[in-house]
Amino acid sequence: MIGTLQCTVLDCSEPAELARFYAALLGGEIDRPDRRWATDEGWSTLHVPDGSVLCFQRIPDYRPPRWPDPAHPPQLHLDIGVPDLDAAESVLLAAGGRLLSGGDGTQPWRVYADPAGHVLCLVREAPAT
Repeated sequence: MIGTLQCTVLDCSEPAELARFYAALLGGEIDRPDRRWATDEGWSTLHVPDGSVLCFQRIPDYRPPRWPDPAHPPQLHLDIGVPDLDAAESVLLAAGGRLLSGGDGTQPWRVYADPAGHVLCLVREAPAT
């Protein structure tokens, strides 16, 4: 091992807006002081209750992926486990996300885009036994 993962960084055009979107989905604290980085108009953070950190970095001329277009692939996506797909979808859509596929109820997941166009999935969690 040579190090530890500090955070996951998503490129975008509006870092603060994207931080608010993910805070609506995951909870957490936006732009909490952290010695590892400074926040400004080009960089925003979200410290999630589970201890992970999402960061949002402004990129000039940001171009979002166009799922499922292979000419503009997502390159990575987030899976968010939820107990109720319909309830979680309501929150996601109200926060500014949009449904890309899976709204027909035949799969235990649905594919969305966040406000910057990044692909993410809501995945129904299996009931605890």
